[in-house]
Amino acid sequence: MQTCENCNTPFSWGKIYGSFLWNYQPITCKECQTIHKITISSRFVFVSFTILPMLIFGHFLSPFHNILLTLGVAILICIVGSLLAPYFVTYKRK
Repeated sequence: MQTCENCNTPFSWGKIYGSFLWNYQPITCKECQTIHKITISSRFVFVSFTILPMLIFGHFLSPFHNILLTLGVAILICIVGSLLAPYFVTYKRK
């Protein structure tokens, strides 16, 4: 999990996930008030964990002939990917 570059305080999973939901909003350390912004490469990591697997499954790997079932599984893959993404993204001091 990402920590503050100034004081090494770990960011919570919820704080990082909330940053994703609000258009990659910067994270402020709760101890030293240092502002951290998500890196461009981490934005690609987030997309590769959420949208990319969903699209690959939906278009190429779906074993289902029912569009609703395929869509449901693709959305589930997107949700699981978004829940895992906070462990792999990095933030840099602004």
